[in-house]
Amino acid sequence: MSRRPIAVLTGPTGTGKTDAALALAREFPLEIVSVDSAQVYRGLDIGSAKPAREIRDQVPHHLIDLVEPSASYSAGQFVRDATQAIEAIEARGRVPLLVGGTMLYLRALTGGIAELPEGDTVIRARLDAEAEVHGWPALHARLVAIDPAAAARIHPNDAQRIQRALEVHAATGERISALQLRTAAPLAREFRMVALMPDDRARLHAALEQRFTQMMAAGLLDEVRGLFARGDLTDTHPAIRAVGYRQLWAHLAGAYSLETGVTRAVAATRQLAKRQMTWLRAMPNIRVVDPYDAQSFVGVRESLIGAFCQL
Repeated sequence: MSRRPIAVLTGPTGTGKTDAALALAREFPLEIVSVDSAQVYRGLDIGSAKPAREIRDQVPHHLIDLVEPSASYSAGQFVRDATQAIEAIEARGRVPLLVGGTMLYLRALTGGIAELPEGDTVIRARLDAEAEVHGWPALHARLVAIDPAAAARIHPNDAQRIQRALEVHAATGERISALQLRTAAPLAREFRMVALMPDDRARLHAALEQRFTQMMAAGLLDEVRGLFARGDLTDTHPAIRAVGYRQLWAHLAGAYSLETGVTRAVAATRQLAKRQMTWLRAMPNIRVVDPYDAQSFVGVRESLIGAFCQL
């Protein structure tokens, strides 16, 4: 008996992936595996559009609330956790549906991932201390000398990726760009993938602005204020660098007004959507459905039904 392909529902932020997934779950015996780098963190609820607890009680969700926001969570960890979740769901006779827009996670699961060392807190602390004194652009200049191929792909202010590249070199003596060429075998399964991608960019931009306004009305600023007050988090933690959280954190730190923070958060959300669509266009064998089409759900259902019903 052949195994079903694994269903994936992806697309840029704010295109209705969760609603479509829940509609599918009302018809098929699905459990949802989140592909979202913000939803793995506890306490990042509103800004990550985490499904409400009552929804998660009705439809099982996996890879949500895995770690504290003070922790780091890598693509490698995602591949391991997602693989375990998929196997457990199928062992129960149910069907996994991967839902989310973190393209790095999705590419790692479907196409393989480089075997990089686990994070080293001592090395990271040393790099953080050096960045406090010299700034991340100076550490980027160091990376140019060590690994020019990696440095060419990393912005001089991208603290997370600069730190990781230098950390890997310090821990292994090897360039991260070389290690990334040696990908481990991916999950040996077929993936049936559909992406919600709008043709009308202006409509998407307006929807993203409205969505962020709704998040603010739902208490996002208070959520970020609670994280800010914990005392164990800084703007260097991956959780706080999530879109929306980073800009409101900077407002609370006194960098600029709330109005400016909201404006920057909306702009960053639009930029995220643009990057996600760029990634998706480069992915092979993916069916695209316009979420603003009246028959969009029919298109999603028809694209994925083989993963739900194939024997």
